[in-house]
Amino acid sequence: MASGENWSQLEVEACVADYLHMLTLELNGQRYSKTEHARALLQKLQDRNRPSLEFKHCNISAVLVKLGYPCISGYKPRGNFQALLQEVVELQTQANTALQAAAEAASCRPALPTSVDIGTDPWVSPPAATAQPAPRAEAPTEFRASQRDYLALESRNRSLGHAGELLVMELETRRLHAAGKKKLAERVEHVAHSQGDGLGYDVLSFEETGRERLIEVKTTAFGRLTPFYVSRNELARSRVDAAQYQLYRLFDFRHKPRLFALTGAIDAHSRLQPVSYRAQPGSL
Repeated sequence: MASGENWSQLEVEACVADYLHMLTLELNGQRYSKTEHARALLQKLQDRNRPSLEFKHCNISAVLVKLGYPCISGYKPRGNFQALLQEVVELQTQANTALQAAAEAASCRPALPTSVDIGTDPWVSPPAATAQPAPRAEAPTEFRASQRDYLALESRNRSLGHAGELLVMELETRRLHAAGKKKLAERVEHVAHSQGDGLGYDVLSFEETGRERLIEVKTTAFGRLTPFYVSRNELARSRVDAAQYQLYRLFDFRHKPRLFALTGAIDAHSRLQPVSYRAQPGSL
């Protein structure tokens, strides 16, 4: 059964409006109580309970990510949402200038290098793989009014990316020192800075055996399941050097930096979606 079944238009509109208000507060760094918001919202809904509301919030998160918005921390995006929900989210985000300003500010905000306290483990398990529908020859295109993709905007935040790469440099150096591999630790190199960003990875590190570890760093200030963007060059490098290649996904960078590693070819662990093409006029 679809999670959104039997939700009325008014219920969906009230739920989305309250979610977007909480999201705007969160992006602006303002405190709020999810419990208080839920209590007040449930009084406006028809015989809904807290679990059903939580599920609806997770559906809203999935729609927002699809539209290129960050979502509320703690509401894990869940698909299989009703078409009405996407329509309401699209309409309300298009009209919500406060949310748009908050999302743009959060995506573009400069970041400074940070550290993780020694003794604190920032590593988490990567997201569990989920079953995907069988691929079709060509997915249907949705023709909708354009909205700004704030996740893509954040991916171009150079200061955030640079700060994430420096943190990974520190973590890799610390890991090798802890393993008694001081000479290897001294050879860890920020190749995106020293050699340029065309290598298809950002940090050259090493296994304890001395074998090279090629690390591509993707940093976000948003949550663990925030999509990331990869270049054709990064994808190609991950395929050619799959045995040595690791993608480090840093998330929640401004609040409490944590990360997970995805090893091997990028398309072996992440579903890729083409978002643009380069066209050469007159070449067929």
